[in-house]
Amino acid sequence: MNAKIAATAHSTPKKILSNFDLEKIVDTSDEWIRSRTGIKQRYIVENGEASSDISTKIAEQLLEKSKISADEIDLIIVGTVTPDHYTPSTAALVQKNIKANNAWGFDLSAACSGYIFGLETGSNFIRSGKYKNVMIIGVDTMSSILDFQDRDTCVIFGDGGGGAILQPTKEKCGIIDSILHMDGNGGDYLIVPAGGSRIPASIDSVKNRSHFIKQDGKTVFKYAVKGMAEVSKRILIKNKLSGSDISLFIPHQANKRIIDAAARKCGIEEHKVLINIEKYGNTTAGTIPIAMNEAINEKRINDGDYILLSSFGAGFTWGSMLIKWDSTL
Repeated sequence: MNAKIAATAHSTPKKILSNFDLEKIVDTSDEWIRSRTGIKQRYIVENGEASSDISTKIAEQLLEKSKISADEIDLIIVGTVTPDHYTPSTAALVQKNIKANNAWGFDLSAACSGYIFGLETGSNFIRSGKYKNVMIIGVDTMSSILDFQDRDTCVIFGDGGGGAILQPTKEKCGIIDSILHMDGNGGDYLIVPAGGSRIPASIDSVKNRSHFIKQDGKTVFKYAVKGMAEVSKRILIKNKLSGSDISLFIPHQANKRIIDAAARKCGIEEHKVLINIEKYGNTTAGTIPIAMNEAINEKRINDGDYILLSSFGAGFTWGSMLIKWDSTL
């Protein structure tokens, strides 16, 4: 038995923050941002919007597209580093909102790798034979942890997410393979220092702006280029495939230069690489599911296609996943 993707969806807030808007907030320019990242704009939430609100919209779309009822959902996994609360989980809030009365679930924290890690986790629940409908969501409201005085981070990230319904299949399709990694030695290079048990919230932690995300951009860039490129190449070799066999490469949308390097390493032609970072920025766990749903809507994915996913994120976490597409329900 294998796990296949039966439906996909994505959602973003309505508010757009352009590079020109950021020019009025922080010392930056449209040219500087585009030349270094490829980003032109990003979506950000209004006051009062949170990750569970975006996730609920995704979940409702998934139910409609997969033609199943909320009561048929067995498990909900939400990959996020920006939950509404430390507890309850965002998964619990989604379960309540869509009235998935028979589902249990949990949040998964793997930053930009959250969606791939979630797909791998959910697919193994499917393979156990005990679960028939597993909902996977990758979502982040990064604006909630951005310091808009720090141009090295606030220009990169956006808010949004996407998701999928996993179902069992006996065909040789669906999630074929994955290679996942983590290296905690890289933790300090991309971190929200305060707010957890190490540095609880205090007057000093707020004054020091320690509840915002901090990044050593050059170091993260170096490791991301190496990690995404190598793990993507390895999964192709492992499955006796080459770049020419891949119909679509959907990488984490962190930086166009990182994406280009990974594609070159795998020998994947430019027209087979999905890049939408210019519209959304880096939505962390949301980038890959947003891109995948866009690709389906644009009919860039067809039955029998090999789809390659690749990610790199805080932790460090990184990985790749190989999917053979089958759209039949």
